[in-house]
Amino acid sequence: MSKVEEQPASAPWLWVKLVIAAALWVAAYQYLEPLSGAVSYSLLGLDPASHLGSAVGFFLYDVPKILLLLSLIVFLVGIVRSFFTPERARKALGGRREGIGNVLAATLGIVTPFCSCSAVPLFLGFVESGVPLGVTFSFLISAPMVNEVALALLFGMFGWRVAALYVATGLGVAISAGWIIGRLHLERWVADWVYQVRMGEVQLLEGHQSWTDRIDYAVQAVRDIVGKVWPYVIAGIAVGAAIHGYVPEDFMAGIMGKSAWWSVPAAVLVGIPMYSNAAGIIPVVQALMEKGASLGTVLAFMMSVIALSLPEVIILRRVLKWQLIAVFLGVVGTGIIAVGYLFNAVL
Repeated sequence: MSKVEEQPASAPWLWVKLVIAAALWVAAYQYLEPLSGAVSYSLLGLDPASHLGSAVGFFLYDVPKILLLLSLIVFLVGIVRSFFTPERARKALGGRREGIGNVLAATLGIVTPFCSCSAVPLFLGFVESGVPLGVTFSFLISAPMVNEVALALLFGMFGWRVAALYVATGLGVAISAGWIIGRLHLERWVADWVYQVRMGEVQLLEGHQSWTDRIDYAVQAVRDIVGKVWPYVIAGIAVGAAIHGYVPEDFMAGIMGKSAWWSVPAAVLVGIPMYSNAAGIIPVVQALMEKGASLGTVLAFMMSVIALSLPEVIILRRVLKWQLIAVFLGVVGTGIIAVGYLFNAVL
């Protein structure tokens, strides 16, 4: 029997499995807090008021919580990503003018698979397709900055309002920074060979995928992404637990609180050369906030680490001259600083 003939019979079982998996996920998430408390304070006999008890309780609750949320968000975004690929994004943006193109590029960047290693081939593909430089940068900024890992962690730790503000401000930075770079007409600072190369096709999922294929793709995305980032999750939560249990509250409030006007630009400058990802940095953000650091300051720090990471800058050096990289860092860094001050002002 052919694959096409088998799919209708197997499709109902696929949805049954999804319903069972969803029920198990909800049950596991619902009982996380009492189970982690029982392990920390009953089984291990720790005092919740002590430094060690507070740190261990934080760690044992947050690790499974973040991994569960991360798996769910990655799966859902994987379904969406099965409709949007780098190649389709490249075709959709080809010939687009700035303005509308910046908005579309930043939006596509959220749901299109992207990492630092794909910065060069995507950049080449966009240039070949006639995508303006500023529109290309809106995509390159949005894709790593607004990602499903950061969204899942922020939603789990701070709620949907902060997660929504993160998406909105991340898009705002990507759109405005790309538009500014486009208005400056900096094509002369793109490496000379870029405009002479012919880019090969980027691998992608072919069109007309069945729901079985899309769900398989989403499941594989969970395996790939969660399989890669879980050590960073554990390491980040371990650092956060140490901060939660042992760092005095007034210490972080003094250096990263709203009263320290210089803390936002300082946080961005510190974050740019760091190498981490959302999985490792957001648990630290949560712990810093619980100790009195302001949301705007730690969010600016997180965005600079994710969107202006040193590995991406090094990789982009293959296609951009240092002058354009400096403009890129300056424009995006300024946007992130503005986001930090905005969050500190309204929250």
